[in-house]
This record gives sequence, structure tokens and C-alpha cells, in this order.
Amino acid sequence: MNIEEPQFRHLISGSKTRIQLWDRILRAINVTTMLEVGVWKGDFAKQILEQCEFLQQYYMIDPWENLPDWNKPFNVSREVFNEIYEEAMAKTEFASSKRTVLRGRTKEVIATIPDHSLDFAYIDGDHTLRGITIDLIKILPKIKEGGLISGDDFTATPWQHHIQYEPTLVCPFSIYFAEAMELPILALPFNQFVIQKRSNSAFTFIDTTGNYSDISLNKLPSGLTKPQVKAK
Repeated sequence: MNIEEPQFRHLISGSKTRIQLWDRILRAINVTTMLEVGVWKGDFAKQILEQCEFLQQYYMIDPWENLPDWNKPFNVSREVFNEIYEEAMAKTEFASSKRTVLRGRTKEVIATIPDHSLDFAYIDGDHTLRGITIDLIKILPKIKEGGLISGDDFTATPWQHHIQYEPTLVCPFSIYFAEAMELPILALPFNQFVIQKRSNSAFTFIDTTGNYSDISLNKLPSGLTKPQVKAK
């Protein structure tokens, strides 16, 4: 199924939550092997593994470690991360025969996953420009022909968090990545996106939500004004 087709749009329009959206898509395209980047406490993994009993292999990438060069609010202490890791493992223990846990950054552990082996990848990790750049570039070779790369926090503004944190640049970088690779990309409800890996395809950006008419980075957080430019 191509992501531009009416059948795919029907899956989107009938979904009431993020989990239901991906549950329906994973079923429709017969996903058996998938990757999640950015597992955190394991809530997404738990729900997907519970509902999608047809999954056979579920890779989980997350450093679960305090990173000195990651300026985001979820960069907690090592002690807290260890607790979060144990929570994620406990929540997904029922599917331990299906999961492969790769504790580390994407570029450190991605070689464990064979090329052209994934039906689906879900990115919800480092949403900085550096993070989404590395994740998309490193993950694309792992996707099968016709497979999907998707992700969370595809926000229309880079200022997802306070201005003291690095901006979230899943959007527009995912769009520019798809354009560079000549692949179709869709903006989905619930701040989600999906790219399909297809040979001989062409770049298209389809906004199914109407929220992405302006993907410019020339936006300031509310309460701030642009400085006046003085005439020379």
C-alpha cells in the first residue's frame, strides 16, 4: 500500500488516538519487524506490543543515560534514567521473546539491525536538529522496500519546550530529508509523520491535517518580539 492512496487516508481519518492510528497502519501493511527509537518508560512499546500480536521482532533503541550534549527537559540524572529503564523493561517483559533492547544512541547501536530488515520504524527520541538528522539518515538503510519511517513530535513550531532548550526540528527537517531522498511524506494527526521508502518514487508532502501550511523557522515563542532592523 502506498501512503498516498485513499485506503491509507481512510486509516488516518478513522483513528481517534495516536496508538489507534499506528495500530491500524501496522495491521494494514502487515508489519512483522519494527524499531522504536526513544523508548523512555515503555508506554508506547507496551501498547503496540499488546495490541499488535502479529509483531515478531521489536527493536528498542534508547541510551537511558544522562547526555551532557542533549539540551532537552527529559535529560534527567543517571539514577533516574536507570529507574526509567527498569520501568520500561518491566512494562514490556510480557513480550521479552520479541524485543531486542539496544541501549545506546542510534549511531552507536544501529549496526546491530541488518539492512533492509525493518517494515516500520518509529522515531521518538532526540528531537533536536542533530538528533533527527542522525536518526533518519542511519535508519533509512534498515528499512525494506515499501516500508515506513515515522515519528512523533512533528510540531509546526520549533519551540515545543521553553526557549532555554534546543528547538524541536522534526518538522521541517523530516520534510527536507524526504525531498532530498525523493520520497513521499505525510503529516498525520496527533503530531505524527510518515515517510515511505520506495524505489523510483518522487518527493511529495501531503498535509492531512491542515496544520503545516507554514513550516518556516522564522517563528518566535509567544511573548517575544522580533528586533527592529535599523536603516543603514
